[in-house]
Amino acid sequence: MEMYKLDYMSPIGMMELVATQAAVESILFVERDEVLFEVNAHTPDVLKWCYREIDDYFKKDRRTFTFPVTMAGTTFQRDVWQALTIIPYAETMSYRELARHIGRERAMRAVGSANGRNRLTIVVPCHRVIGSNGTLTGYAGGLWRKEWLLRHEQESHVRA
Repeated sequence: MEMYKLDYMSPIGMMELVATQAAVESILFVERDEVLFEVNAHTPDVLKWCYREIDDYFKKDRRTFTFPVTMAGTTFQRDVWQALTIIPYAETMSYRELARHIGRERAMRAVGSANGRNRLTIVVPCHRVIGSNGTLTGYAGGLWRKEWLLRHEQESHVRA
């Protein structure tokens, strides 16, 4: 299956969007400043759709996403990722609450591990998961980005 890439320069760094012709498979921060993948004649519509919606999110014009995604992982990982999508915009949930939500109350570390393997940043909002004591913990894109994203959502939530 052919994969296509498109870069999006967000206010907090470069994001690499990856998709097939049918669905987005990955949206991750990458540590580079140069755009390597731009729209061209072969860029699938789903990738352009994703780009527009991510751009709308950063402009505070979007809270949910409508493009098709593929969540490739174990059944447990997919359960965790699906549960992440129910955390309301501008709100947070602890790892303990997330584990309880999927019926695996004692699996907080496994939930944290699955959260860290999420490949659909922002769309599957792993940045909304915090420690039980309310502190920011673990984020593959860096804690400073997690803090920025939560503040971004709080600011646009107040504006609405």
